[in-house]
Amino acid sequence: MTRRSAATGWTLEDGTVHPTGYWAAELTEPHRILTEAGWENVFATPGSAAPTLDEASLGIMGGTKAKREKTRVYLDSLAGELSGPLSLKEVDLDVYDLVLYPGGHGPMEDLAYDPVSGAMLRDRLTSDRPLALVCHAPAAVLAATDEQGRNAFRGLRMTGFSKLEERLNPFSWKAKWLLEDRLKEAGIRDSESLIPLKAHIVKDGTLYIGQNPASAAKLAKILVKDLGRG
Repeated sequence: MTRRSAATGWTLEDGTVHPTGYWAAELTEPHRILTEAGWENVFATPGSAAPTLDEASLGIMGGTKAKREKTRVYLDSLAGELSGPLSLKEVDLDVYDLVLYPGGHGPMEDLAYDPVSGAMLRDRLTSDRPLALVCHAPAAVLAATDEQGRNAFRGLRMTGFSKLEERLNPFSWKAKWLLEDRLKEAGIRDSESLIPLKAHIVKDGTLYIGQNPASAAKLAKILVKDLGRG
């Protein structure tokens, strides 16, 4: 089960909206690796909205020209599935062996505040079944709170797109908030790599986190190994 943001922009401190969505390779790499290992993938978004691709992820920040073209072709092969995702409200967690959230700045806009997604993340965590998030997707755990307003993930080791990495994006200097800060404020133990943009995976029990786009493929390979597929 792959859960995706449906946001099309990230609202900044000055009121401008930076076009965004999901980061291409954070979806295509796990999808490809899991599919090749025999997994069936299903997409879900808030309200069944077709997710928006962050076109910057197929620009120079998406790697070499050959890599970007390969990613584009793979995305085109998923067009039918991506156009009609399930609604998060329809998802039965018991059906899925793995729940994976790809990133992009989209989750900073919607999933960070989505009560349906937050409740599902909380329930998935307490079920002690595999949950994986990549890059900015850990923003979604900010909505996973209990009746006292405490974060369900407090005390766990996590990573995510770091402040140092974020500052490489000029528009992020106008952000209302940054992921690393909010995770720490929620009581989550920070465990990011000191080397920006390098693949880095953090595992805490059945929770798996990839820090940045470069971590997506490595994360998927670890999941395949740990979960006994492939």
